[in-house]
Amino acid sequence: MQREAMEFDVVIVGGGPAGLSAAIRLKQCAAQAGREISVCLIDKAAEIGGHIVSGAVLDPRALNELLPDWAERGAPLTTPVREDRMLWLREGAHTRLPNALLPDCMHNAGNYIVSLAEFCRWLGREAEALGVEIYPGFAAADVLYDDDGAVAGVVTGDMGLLHDGTPGPAYQPGMELRAAYTLFAEGCRGHL
Repeated sequence: MQREAMEFDVVIVGGGPAGLSAAIRLKQCAAQAGREISVCLIDKAAEIGGHIVSGAVLDPRALNELLPDWAERGAPLTTPVREDRMLWLREGAHTRLPNALLPDCMHNAGNYIVSLAEFCRWLGREAEALGVEIYPGFAAADVLYDDDGAVAGVVTGDMGLLHDGTPGPAYQPGMELRAAYTLFAEGCRGHL
């Protein structure tokens, strides 16, 4: 089957924090080196942040390195963690464990309570401002390989299929997104 193809320097599969941060960092590094690179990011959700787990506690250390002026840029980190509570749950009761007994990774001072969906939408806007091409609503259906067996990109899913999987009147075959580098950031439930 003949498919349309687009060429990029980098294709990123997955519009979560990892994929979006990678896209931003790639564009930053290229700009610092005085180079222009094409970066394409696809995500299966209809909008960036549409399939991410909702709430989280975010440690801003990596964000400080990626975008040091994140607060001025309007990052949705507005609810600082004020208190940690670790509870041992039993049927019908609980016991609060003293914070002094918790490992360091369980202390959240300096962290923020965030909506990951909102955070991803914000990262998406930051990535687009740097020139990243973001295509929500396009799931990667298959991996492309070159003649030597190396990953050469991905194929997006076919559109307009009928319930039985056959092409309908609005059928469009998926596109080949070819790249020198393909980064898979589709998360633990990714299928590629």
